[in-house]
Amino acid sequence: MTELEAYYNKFNEEKRLDSRHGQVEFITSMKYIHKYLKDTALRTGKEKKEIKLLDLGAGTGRYSIPLAEEGYDVTAVELVKHNLGRLKQKSSLVKAYQGNAMKLSRFADDTFDVTLLFGPMYHLHSEEEKLNALSEAKRVTKPGGILFVAYIMNEFSVITYAFKEKHITEALETGMLDDTYHCTKKANALYSMVRLEDMDSLNEKARLKRLQVIAADGAANYMRPFLNALSKEEFEHFIDYHLATCERMDLMGASGHTVDILQIP
Repeated sequence: MTELEAYYNKFNEEKRLDSRHGQVEFITSMKYIHKYLKDTALRTGKEKKEIKLLDLGAGTGRYSIPLAEEGYDVTAVELVKHNLGRLKQKSSLVKAYQGNAMKLSRFADDTFDVTLLFGPMYHLHSEEEKLNALSEAKRVTKPGGILFVAYIMNEFSVITYAFKEKHITEALETGMLDDTYHCTKKANALYSMVRLEDMDSLNEKARLKRLQVIAADGAANYMRPFLNALSKEEFEHFIDYHLATCERMDLMGASGHTVDILQIP
């Protein structure tokens, strides 16, 4: 068992996604998934059941299950057996397999219309690994198809861990941060944090075209106790606020997570 598998066997992913900050991330991501699924249907003339969607790093099925229930042809790949087992228990609609996002030999070239790469890039540290995952996702997605790629942002990690949790001196002294305050490989053994320029560089090297980038959760992760204290109506207003601002580039780099929306050439 890898360190990552051991971590997710203990980590309650479903609890995180059901939290209010997790709901912000889910609602926002689903809005844009639906937008591009609709565009795909218009572009290809396909019905829902004919649109093939791949969910890489599917976890326990937070995205793949509702999309399958909506009528899309959904395939999920998940590395962690515990998560995969939960996904299979929850739904028989999703074709679910254990696998690694960097090795998708199970699938032929140009198989899927839309691919979600929502978990793997959080945990791949080297540029080579990230490019490998992007290249495999690109390979199995049809020309003109859409690729969604989620990242954890550098500044969220620095602001939260280094300053809010008072680890800044340790982080600098041990080399977790470089002299530009970019997280290094020493920052976290499991998680990899990026900046927008890192994403731009990966896209250029993978020869992927960005359609847009969104802040999946914006300020929500910074505000967890405050979000939890909001009434239902107040929280709905926060969702409306976030959806109205999640495309603003001046706010993008400080978001907890971003989603890069790319088109396969």
